[in-house]
Amino acid sequence: MTDPSASAARSVISASQAQFDDRDALYGDLSALAAMLDDTLRRQEGEKFLGLVESVRSSAGLDMEHSFREFENLDLETASQLVRAFSMYFHLANVTEQTHRARQGRDRRNDDDGPLARVADEILRALDAGTVDASEVQAAINNLAVRPVFTAHPTEAARRSVLLKLRSISTLLDEASASNSPLRETLRQRRAAELIDTLWQTDELRLDRPEVLDEARNALHYVDHLMRGVVPDVLEQLVSNAERLGVFIAPSSRPLTFGTWIGGDRDGNPFVTPEVTASVVDLALDFAVRALRAMLGKLMDEISVSTQHVGISEELRLSLADDLTRLNPESRYLRLNAEEPYRLKLSCIRVRLEETQHRMEQRGRHRAGLDYASSQELLDDLMLLYDSLIENGSERLARGTLERSIITVSAFGLTLTTLDVREHAQAHHAVLAVVMDRLGEHTVPYEELSRSQRLEVLSRELESPRPLFSFPGPLEGVNLKTFRTFAAIGEIIDHFGTNACETYIVSMTKGADDLLAAVVLAREAGLIDFTSGLARIGFAPLFETLDELHHAGEIFETMLGVPRYRHLVELRGNVQEIMLGYSDSNKDAGITASQWGIHLAERQLRDVAARHGIHLRLFHGRGGSVGRGGGPTHDAVLAQPYGVLNGSIKITEQGEVISDKYLLPSLARENLELLLAAVLEAVVFHSKPWVDPLKLDVWNEAMTLVADTSLPVYRTLVGDKNLPAYFTSSTPVTELANLHMGSRPARRVTGEDGIESLRAIPWVFGWTQSRQIVPGWYGVGSGLRAARAAGHGEDLREMYLEWPFFATFISNVEMTLAKTDLDVARQYVEHLVPRELHYLFDMIVAEHQLTMTELLAITQSDRLLQSQPLLATTLETRDQYLRPLQLMQIQLLERVRAQREGEGDVDDTLQRALLLTINGIATGLRNTG
Repeated sequence: MTDPSASAARSVISASQAQFDDRDALYGDLSALAAMLDDTLRRQEGEKFLGLVESVRSSAGLDMEHSFREFENLDLETASQLVRAFSMYFHLANVTEQTHRARQGRDRRNDDDGPLARVADEILRALDAGTVDASEVQAAINNLAVRPVFTAHPTEAARRSVLLKLRSISTLLDEASASNSPLRETLRQRRAAELIDTLWQTDELRLDRPEVLDEARNALHYVDHLMRGVVPDVLEQLVSNAERLGVFIAPSSRPLTFGTWIGGDRDGNPFVTPEVTASVVDLALDFAVRALRAMLGKLMDEISVSTQHVGISEELRLSLADDLTRLNPESRYLRLNAEEPYRLKLSCIRVRLEETQHRMEQRGRHRAGLDYASSQELLDDLMLLYDSLIENGSERLARGTLERSIITVSAFGLTLTTLDVREHAQAHHAVLAVVMDRLGEHTVPYEELSRSQRLEVLSRELESPRPLFSFPGPLEGVNLKTFRTFAAIGEIIDHFGTNACETYIVSMTKGADDLLAAVVLAREAGLIDFTSGLARIGFAPLFETLDELHHAGEIFETMLGVPRYRHLVELRGNVQEIMLGYSDSNKDAGITASQWGIHLAERQLRDVAARHGIHLRLFHGRGGSVGRGGGPTHDAVLAQPYGVLNGSIKITEQGEVISDKYLLPSLARENLELLLAAVLEAVVFHSKPWVDPLKLDVWNEAMTLVADTSLPVYRTLVGDKNLPAYFTSSTPVTELANLHMGSRPARRVTGEDGIESLRAIPWVFGWTQSRQIVPGWYGVGSGLRAARAAGHGEDLREMYLEWPFFATFISNVEMTLAKTDLDVARQYVEHLVPRELHYLFDMIVAEHQLTMTELLAITQSDRLLQSQPLLATTLETRDQYLRPLQLMQIQLLERVRAQREGEGDVDDTLQRALLLTINGIATGLRNTG
């Protein structure tokens, strides 16, 4: 008799197997986990329920209308449990796939030492061939400054309680592959079964919306995990491969750091107050100190060097004498470590670290020599030990655990991450309107000034040494909070050092005046002082809409034309950070015009920076889904225009992307190495033009035609007066808020309820849940057809084969098309959308067919993902198991909306069942927004 759990396992993740060489091992793990889940369902829900689960499995591929009628007879409790069972299978399939992906990465590493080693091999060959200069390689490595930035964008549907149990299951799978002990295998299976029991008994839904501190704590758990092993391993790989290339990376260098928006992203989130911002940094300090104390304890265990055998430098001797005078450590340590000055110095460092935490918690003043004013002082102390060991013949000891510790402190400091603060451009103008109008120096109110007039007023104000007002002056309410944020930044830097907060991002920047408004307020708060040369914070415009992207170079040029702002850039090391918004530009213009607009903006910004001799740092605001700029990061880095990347880059890591990349240590290592390797490869090999200019002109012409044609097609759909009603009725977007995925409201505060005010995340989430996924492909087919009709058919094929930008674009669109299921979408439309709005679905179907046809012509394939047959099979198989969840979601949406229209209040059990389907579909698609 066939084991139903085994057949389920084989079906649910047969696609996953496509990605791995050792399919039998993958299938075996899945089959074992599926059998454990079946056992859990049998014991806790009964044989009848397990039979129902198996019945739905076996009928997954039958006619949807038949399945729809079958589900109508289910009571709410049974439907909810059925949804949970399928969601659990997807969870187990996902974690098994992740584990085997990580295992494959380790196996590849055994063959070639990983992504960084592969890039180093390429560079060595180029050096031998004379196509790359050694000085260029050294500069490329020395300029590495890569920063993933964790955000609280609410696209992670799974609770942390669920994710941690899945990580434990992954650990058990890994242990099984490394051990042949029967006893250990029995214990491992027992523990896995226990975890699956616990998962089934754990509620997948959040009871309340998380607060900002909850989001910060969740992100810090990931970063803390990275700090305790993954990142030191990755940076050791970087250092070793740099040495192969003849480049020495000082342990105090910072080629890889981490950033966060959590607690600093005020744009549209009223819960991010100045007080919350400060509390988030306090929380980060607590995480950091605990990790650093553990690190120091390990160092003290290992560095037991005695003066009987090894000397110390004069600098270390003087520093230690000063520490002993100031710190007065326990006499016991003095006796025990009298002949072990290195260990004694580490004791003093630990005391100073504890004093630092105490001072920061009390918001006290820094006491020189007693605590640390910044992570740099901590680094300086550790470097004294490092230099002394090398000077006294103990280089091997210095370059062991001590160097790993210094690398770790360099990467994470006293706050683990560097906080960015973001605020909407209009918020700063609102503050200045109150202040300026009170001064009465202009003939019209500040808000009525044109952009050029505002630019003139603000430029003149920056030249003036006068204060505009005495705090709090005329400010109150939201305006007072906006201004107090600048004061909070100053306090954070005072207490935690300059690395704690470096950049102030102005979202929806439409002109240089938007950036200058923030600079004026920062000057008023004491963050900027041109007379003394003080610039405690840098400023970054965020270009988010297509119009802003088209004018990015012009705006940048105008910014630099303001003498005071140019001086500010010089004070910040001649570095200008600029952020590009993938999500909002996609929502504004569609994927084609958005991606091309970003690519052209990058070229403009590169050229302006070069003319002014400025180091450009681009910050890519990418989401997890293709509709929000997602896709493989390695490919995206290499798809940038030549010369854009100089080694310094920031990239957002959002929602489900964080757990997918960083939940498992081995995957985290692989992803970080891939990112560093891609940046290094781009800087070394893509710093100069590599395509014939005439050929690139043809490609530009073709791509511009594709984008220009797609734009009105996309905007005709989203601009239709009935699109808001169609979107809200054909998707569960209205119900999304009840999932409590994040602290930030789903809509911007604009006073409007239409598509315009809806944020990009729920926009993509809704389309994804109903399998229409419009943001990932709509308009592409029309654009490609226009280019082909204009005679660019062969050019498009050549672009796909030779141009990383276009190849990445087509690949991402193809993946989204493969996840789109218009048969399922049709069920949403027929059951939930008024008949008079069905013409919009007809438009979607027509463009989908056109996009499929045009894309397959470029890839010269008969079907989607033809070059990845096993991945295609995986997605098709997952579709069969997603469909029951989606059909149940449609029925539940009908009932919820009927109750809402009839009685106003929705039954809690019904609401819960609906939310479970949203979670389950997100898990099965491995993507939310």
